[in-house]
Amino acid sequence: MLDRKFVRENAELVKENIKKKFQDEKLVLVDEVIQLDAKARELKIEGDTLRSDRNKISGEIGVFIKDKNEEEASKRKKQVVEINEKLLTIEEEEAKLNEEITKRMMVIPQMIDESVPIGKDDSENVEIEKFGEPFVPDYEIPYHSDICESFNGLDKESAGRTSGNGFYYLVGDIARLHEAVIAYARDFMISKGFTYCIPPFMIRSDVVTGVMSFTEMENMMYKIENEDLYLIGTSEHSMIGKFKGQLIDEKELPIAMTSYSPCFRKEVGAHGLEERGLYRVHQFEKQEMIVLCKPEDAMDWYNKMWSYTVEFFRSMDISVRTLECCSGDLADLKVKSCDVEAWSPRQQKYFEVGSCSTLGDAQARRLGIRMKTENGNQFVATLNNTVIASPRALIAILEQHYQKDGSVKIPKVLQPYMGGLEVIKPKQK
Repeated sequence: MLDRKFVRENAELVKENIKKKFQDEKLVLVDEVIQLDAKARELKIEGDTLRSDRNKISGEIGVFIKDKNEEEASKRKKQVVEINEKLLTIEEEEAKLNEEITKRMMVIPQMIDESVPIGKDDSENVEIEKFGEPFVPDYEIPYHSDICESFNGLDKESAGRTSGNGFYYLVGDIARLHEAVIAYARDFMISKGFTYCIPPFMIRSDVVTGVMSFTEMENMMYKIENEDLYLIGTSEHSMIGKFKGQLIDEKELPIAMTSYSPCFRKEVGAHGLEERGLYRVHQFEKQEMIVLCKPEDAMDWYNKMWSYTVEFFRSMDISVRTLECCSGDLADLKVKSCDVEAWSPRQQKYFEVGSCSTLGDAQARRLGIRMKTENGNQFVATLNNTVIASPRALIAILEQHYQKDGSVKIPKVLQPYMGGLEVIKPKQK
């Protein structure tokens, strides 16, 4: 959420930003905010004047009572009553105006970074760099769910009976490999100096609206019936929420944490044959990283964070690339974002395995997360990045390390988490 004063003083700049995001239907919100804000400020001035008058009159009452001038004291008391009645009306109107302003401010998108490429949707995202060769072997690589089933490692049929479409059982070596990747991701991030955390997997609505836009919430979140609780779609939500309403000494910044959680997403809509397996599901596990820092340090952390994800995948001999998200593909709270994508030798294209974002002070402003400095209190900057989201990371390993005989090589860094196994072999042909 932008600062109201910033919108008031930079209306055309805010409108230009909206146009860059191809959300012209929101342009009217800027003028509405400015008009409502002008009324709210007028009411505040009127209210402050009345409060000042009331204080002055209250002082006079004391003097008249001391002088035993009951008639004048009584007149002043009536004036105070009249002022209080006016103030009540003004305060109620001012509160309504501020509520309407906040509703609009919550929808106006964050100012994007100047380096963000302009484009309407994800088809116009820009490749930044490839890491590792996007190879294609001289033998056929099966669909990832078929690879899993050859190990007796995937059971979607049973999950359909217990939970419906979009759920799955992982079994045996495949389940073990899945957990090995997550355990390695945890230790990898700890080695980078991040503090490990397991957060709550449910959060209240005021945290949800603090960390994401309304559109994202409707498309992603599962709500607990008759409770003010939502299942998290990523641990970033509860990790940033951890600092809600906090005033942090700037000497404690940056705060860098890595968190594990299951994640739950509606994944509304049809997604096609390529996602009939484990690519887009309602439940998965994730290792995340979040950072709270001074605004001037945010871009350095952004570049550091996405590079950690690249390093993580390259340590498993997974070929990846980074993709700059264009303006139209950025969620409203984001200043800048890039995806890390793994190469699929079967599809001969890349697919998303992680996303890194810097959100400026958007989440901090909504949640009231500030830092205490010598120059007063200021909002912090927040960032988040995926270390891994499995089973997508699992898919990348299965495809890129699949062998001609149907076996899968275990990346060396994962072998200690697999009891020393160097390769897993199919149970059936």
